[in-house]
Amino acid sequence: MSQAIETTLFGPGGWQAGRAGRWQLAAMPNLHSHAFQRAMAGLAERQSNPEDSFWTWRELMYRFAGRLDPDSQYAIACQLYAEMLEAGYGTVCEFHYLHHAPDGRPYADPAAMSKALVAAARDTGIRLTLLPVLYMSGGFDGRPLGERQRRFGHSLEAYLSLLQSLRALEDGQLKLGVALHSLRAVPEAPMRELLDALSGQELPIHIHIAEQIGEVQDCLAVRGARPVEWLLANAPVDARWTLVHATHLTPEEVQGIAASGATVAICPTTEANLGDGLFPLRAFLEAGGHFGIGTDSHVSVSVVEELRWLEYGQRLASQRRNIAVLPGQPSTGELLYARCLEGGLRACGQPAAAEDRVTLLAEAPALAGARQGDLLDRYVFCGNRALVDEVDVAGVRRVAGGRHLQAEAIAARYADTLRRLLAD
Repeated sequence: MSQAIETTLFGPGGWQAGRAGRWQLAAMPNLHSHAFQRAMAGLAERQSNPEDSFWTWRELMYRFAGRLDPDSQYAIACQLYAEMLEAGYGTVCEFHYLHHAPDGRPYADPAAMSKALVAAARDTGIRLTLLPVLYMSGGFDGRPLGERQRRFGHSLEAYLSLLQSLRALEDGQLKLGVALHSLRAVPEAPMRELLDALSGQELPIHIHIAEQIGEVQDCLAVRGARPVEWLLANAPVDARWTLVHATHLTPEEVQGIAASGATVAICPTTEANLGDGLFPLRAFLEAGGHFGIGTDSHVSVSVVEELRWLEYGQRLASQRRNIAVLPGQPSTGELLYARCLEGGLRACGQPAAAEDRVTLLAEAPALAGARQGDLLDRYVFCGNRALVDEVDVAGVRRVAGGRHLQAEAIAARYADTLRRLLAD
């Protein structure tokens, strides 16, 4: 393992064997989350249309989202964040667009749904980069939001007011950023106004982009350019930016993202579940691009499964093995963990997150006889048994014996909430 990778994984002190011979890793940031969708996992796996796709799944998501309120948002997020900590994530970037009541009217406190997420993060102990989403239109043609989208929407003035109200909550474990839902949901003029209003502020900026072929075709039809092509030409994309998915890219777009310094948030299990497609990982690696992983819709909440399928998707497409490697970096497990950690820390904007630690099970058969040179390959590619023993965030123990310290109470509240939401 190179010194550069050791430093990325474990900080300036390098590799840490931990006490009693147990291995310690830096906790992984999760770059893309819609917390409420965890409660939908497994509920969209029956065919509703012979042409089922992201767009038909979205209709079910809208119906489910229409049932939620701040209390159910809190219960679901607590369950999800506890699961993330148990999986070895230490930070989550919450791409939050479920702002208002189901009829689109703001709650008495317009930040109520945001504050439910903040409370869940604080109560479970995960670091949170909260990304309130600007969502203004129903398509590239500027159509109004549909009835089920109204609870997502803001005017630019109301959105800036929400950001201002949330700034007062920031602390050592809560970072505020901004999110543009997508180019189809944020027209060009307000996007420019928002970026001008944020000029000079070092806030993370995240955006869904080029996730589906239909989105690329619509952008070409209306704006005369592909989504990533248009964004790179019309926005000051730099290291503050995270492009979520960026699945459908030309070689020129691959080079352009890498040159910009932006990070790509890749969500392999969700992208597979929705049939989105495969990110061109090999070309992006060779271009020197930055990337990390996210669990997005949370059909899986697993660090190793995201990393494994990031590699396996490339193997299936190329009919070759060991794709995520570079000269001098022949280990896929090491490269993927180190690169996703580095990209994740950049995208979440929380430097202290590098201090968070995951301790692996000393007695796990999958790690028997593990050495520095093979640990991460074995951790990522040796099956689905949980290998996380302890997780510490900001120096506080949050997971012991593989379980969150409040797991039982959190799970009971989640179960009651889900039964109520699904009762009819």
